[in-house]
Amino acid sequence: MKPLDIVLLTVAAVVAATGFFTRIRIKTRLKKPNISLKKLKRIKTLSSVMSLAGSWLFVVRFLAAVFGSRSRGEFSVELGAEKWSFFGHSLSSTVIVTWAIIIVLLLLSLIVRIFIIPKFSDVPKGLQKPLEIIVEYIDKYTESNAAGIGKNLGAYIFTVAVFMISCAAAELLGVRSPTADLTMTAAMALITFVLINYYGIKHKGFSGRLKSLASPTPLVFPIRVISDFAIPVSMACRLFGNMLGGLIVMELLYYALGSAAIGIPSVVGLYFNVFHPLIQAFIFVTLTLTFINEAAETTETA
Repeated sequence: MKPLDIVLLTVAAVVAATGFFTRIRIKTRLKKPNISLKKLKRIKTLSSVMSLAGSWLFVVRFLAAVFGSRSRGEFSVELGAEKWSFFGHSLSSTVIVTWAIIIVLLLLSLIVRIFIIPKFSDVPKGLQKPLEIIVEYIDKYTESNAAGIGKNLGAYIFTVAVFMISCAAAELLGVRSPTADLTMTAAMALITFVLINYYGIKHKGFSGRLKSLASPTPLVFPIRVISDFAIPVSMACRLFGNMLGGLIVMELLYYALGSAAIGIPSVVGLYFNVFHPLIQAFIFVTLTLTFINEAAETTETA
């Protein structure tokens, strides 16, 4: 261990210990009456920051001293998913991760249905209760955004949401999320496009769907057709761009921190790998319901 490492470790330990014991002392003084709470709370916050910063610096320098610093290579992010060798075949990581997610979801569903909830009870209890709450919320949300479209649509919306959340969870394990691949988002948007036209034709027939595209005048028909084909393109690119943007931010953070990428990426990842994908899932299912409802309503009023 180099002398500089020993000095930095000592400084980090002193800062962490000072912050820790100061915080304990302030907590004791806060219990006493006639004390300036505002000033003491500021000192308490500062001591907490010192303790965390000192602990983080100590861990970073200790690991660097023991295992050495990680060299920084050239920063690069591929737009397409990388290729993995799988049983002698070169497959996209998106395909492998997607099938892994599907298998895990299927196994979890079977375990819940066979072992945890073998029989549904009239009075929900255990895991059945939160599951029914979630299903009921999805059904109500689907009905509020696409009233009278179809009872099975809620099941699809729930499946899409669970799949997108699972993709985000896979990214927490260090693999690229399938939704950060344009081919995956294009496939999901294409399903939405098919559903838009399916429910539009189902409610008014094929001729009614064509008439709705020519409303209020036949002159807008080419524009309406182009805008309809633009929907899946827009949805695919929007989802892909947002998920890829989160991936790039996290990669930039790891690259900038180098060997010091301890703790901080995990905190930042709570947004880009958890909260951000939840927002994107909400936006995607909402747009799906909105476009389907718009197609049905437009055909009805044509």
